[in-house]
Formats: sequence, structure tokens, C-alpha cells
Amino acid sequence: MSEKEVRKMEAAEAFAVKGQVKSCEPYGSGHINLTFRLVCEEDGQEYVYILQQMNHDVFRDIDGLMKNVKGVTSFLRRQILENHGDPDRETLNLVPTKDGKDYYQDSIGNYWRAYLFIDRATCYNLVEKEEDFYQSGKAFGRFQCLLADYPADELTETIPDFHNTAARFLTFQKAVEEDVMGRAAGVQDEIRFVREREKDMSLAYDLQKEGRLPLRVSHNDTKLNNIMIDDATGQALCIIDLDTIMPGFSIFDYGDSIRFGANTAQEDERDLSKVSLSLPLFEIYTRGFLEGSEGRLTETETDMLPYGARMMTLECGMRFLTDYLQGDTYFHTSREGHNLDRCRTQFALVADMERKWSQMKDIVKKYQG
Repeated sequence: MSEKEVRKMEAAEAFAVKGQVKSCEPYGSGHINLTFRLVCEEDGQEYVYILQQMNHDVFRDIDGLMKNVKGVTSFLRRQILENHGDPDRETLNLVPTKDGKDYYQDSIGNYWRAYLFIDRATCYNLVEKEEDFYQSGKAFGRFQCLLADYPADELTETIPDFHNTAARFLTFQKAVEEDVMGRAAGVQDEIRFVREREKDMSLAYDLQKEGRLPLRVSHNDTKLNNIMIDDATGQALCIIDLDTIMPGFSIFDYGDSIRFGANTAQEDERDLSKVSLSLPLFEIYTRGFLEGSEGRLTETETDMLPYGARMMTLECGMRFLTDYLQGDTYFHTSREGHNLDRCRTQFALVADMERKWSQMKDIVKKYQG
């Protein structure tokens, strides 16, 4: 048995699961943590769990991260019960270790956790039909609804300044000034594009300081593949991947979904004529998100949903450009200039959003009431 297998089985045996371990095989398509489907058996009955080795190179404060996960999932469980739902399937449920802890550290320092396995449900990497995108919006809107009364300021920032666009801008400026790869001269149009939009970057945080934009529990990775869809009903069932749960803004969770899901082109498309904001997809997601939130968002939040979409797209493009200037050290690339292609795609989408700004606002207003 390899060293990895030994550590995996050590971890599997550490949790308070039912029965004896029968199998523990790789599961899912995540890129950050190592995920396994753990099957145990007792008296001929199978019990299934998710076992994960957390990536503590990415997430340095495992204790803070797990306090976030435990706090949010426990709160969600109570809310789901009050709404007569199924808390075993509609939220993640941590399985404690045999000594009652929320996670386990193995003999060589790796960190592990376990969840109940949610059966008869599937995650999709791509929007296969418009209904999927609607369900995605509804799920993340409901996430905001159920957690509206959660004290977001008590959450740990697992990645400080993750969506602080103004702070990201300072990092970008430094990358331009240092120009360690000698690439700045070839991307002056892109640099100018970012700098022309600097004044909008701190707006959300300014409004929050004024008490006009509430701090919320923010998921920060609102892609379709972080939602489990019920196999029988096709309805959104459960939000997963809670590692980036932090205090933040509902408009940024909404905005990142639009950035990713309502773009008519791939994230690294070189032919920028293919890049645009799909207004039908924008409307479908917006309808789902506002229906799911059930009126728990403030008027300022709903008014600022288009801003959230534009700002998350601009921020993402700026991060790609920063990484390109710094030598492609953060985002994985598979070709020369890959981060620059990604940056240009995001900026083309920002520009199209600006052209369609009044239409975006009209769509939000249509579902606001």
C-alpha cells in the first residue's frame, strides 16, 4: 500500500462513521482538495460518505475555515428544518471524528474532513439547458435567504481581500510598475482599460462603510458545478464547496455567476467577436436569484446587481492581466499568452455589459418587486 493510501485509510478510520470501511475511491472533479467516496458496511447495510483531504497550501487557516463551515451548515440545517425541508440532503452535514472534532489531522500533518454523502443528485460542469442556469440562480438566491440572519462578521476571511477590487487594483498597479517579465509595453490598451475604471472599484466597500450595503455570508465560488441538482426533480438541492465562505456581498456572488454563466464564449476565447453578455441567460439567472432570495435582499442590493456582474468580470480580467505581467505564477496556463487571452475575454465582456447597461437594469427592475 502506498504512503497516500495509508494516510487515506488512516483518515477514513478516524471519523465516526457507521460500520467498517469497505472502499474509498476518488470522486468528483475538484482541483483544490482531494475528494473520495467512502463506503462503509454494517450488517449488510451500506453507508456512504464524502472524505476530503483539504489543501492547506491554499487554505492556511484550517481551523478558521472549518469553524466557518460548521457554523454555516449548522445554521442552514436549523433553517431547513423550520421550513420542513430535508436537512440531510439540502445542506452539507459534517461527520465528526471519533473524538468529537470537526476535522482530523493525520500523522504527517494533512487535514481531513467527512460529510454525509448526498445521493440521487448530480453536479454539472456546464449549463446543458437554460433551466439549469435558472436553478443555479434560485439556489444561490435561496442561500442568501436562508443565511440572511447569520452574523457574517463572525466568519473568518479564509482568503483576505478575495473580492476587494480596490486592493486587487493596487496589486495590479505594482505589477505594471515592476514589469518583471517586460510585458507591459505590449498590453497598454489593457492597462488603460483597467485604469479608466478605477473610480468604480471601491463603491461596494464605500457603501458598506456608510451602512447602505449589508455584509452577507458570501460563497465566493458561485459556479453551476457547486450546486447539486436532484436527479428526480431537476431542482437545485444543495450548495457545496464551502471553503471560500466569508463575509462579503450578495452582489458579488450574483455577479460571478453572471460572469461565468452568461458569457456567450469560453473564458479563454481568442476571437473576441464571439464574446458577449447573453441577455436571455442574464434574465433567467436574475429571475431565479431574486425568486430564491424571497425579498430578503435590500433595495440597494438589488439595484446593484448589474454592478456586481460588471465588477466581478473586471476584477477577474484584472487578475488574469496581473498574473500575465508577473509571469503566469498563479493561474495554470496551457499555452503562451493564455492569461492574456483570458484577460481580453473578460474585458470584452465588461465592455459589452457597459453597452447593455440600461437593459441589464431594466431586467433587474422587472423582477425586483
